[in-house]
Amino acid sequence: MFERFTKGARVVVTGAVSHAERAGADKVAEEHLLLSLLDQEEGRGSFAVTALGLVDRRASVEASLERARRRGGLTSADEEALAGLGIDVSEIVARMEDVHGEGVLAPPRGTRRWRNGHRPFADGAKGVLAKSLRIALGRRDRFIGEEHLLLALTACPGVVADVLAEHGATYVSVERALYGDGGEGQARAS
Repeated sequence: MFERFTKGARVVVTGAVSHAERAGADKVAEEHLLLSLLDQEEGRGSFAVTALGLVDRRASVEASLERARRRGGLTSADEEALAGLGIDVSEIVARMEDVHGEGVLAPPRGTRRWRNGHRPFADGAKGVLAKSLRIALGRRDRFIGEEHLLLALTACPGVVADVLAEHGATYVSVERALYGDGGEGQARAS
């Protein structure tokens, strides 16, 4: 599949690996793909994230990702659902951090050395890459570009899609930024 990636999409993927390494993560996750997309200065994906104001609100995006990490990866929707049951996630996180230290619910930071030098991709990140292929095929594109990666990040349920939606970047708004109103008629890849 990687042979279908444009040069820009390859830069995003390799940038995501670098973000994972700097964060000390054991695996490359969806959030690393998003952060790498935000780093890009040219290409369709860069145009869309800039047009949607994500680049200007990068600090807010990163803070939202950090909050989700501290909540053990729960999305805002998960937190709202639990609140409907009378469970205050913020209170639970605060109590856990009081007893065990800040970030206790966050995924562990890895110090593992990889024999082959390659950091593996988490299942969610693999899902985003696969979804980007389905989106490209659904649009009848013969390549996978950074725009397909961005659309896939909004389409795959989870923390990153939740954070993007919180910042006004839904599948529809990203598609509109990329393709104008003409993009809405395209079949959405499932």
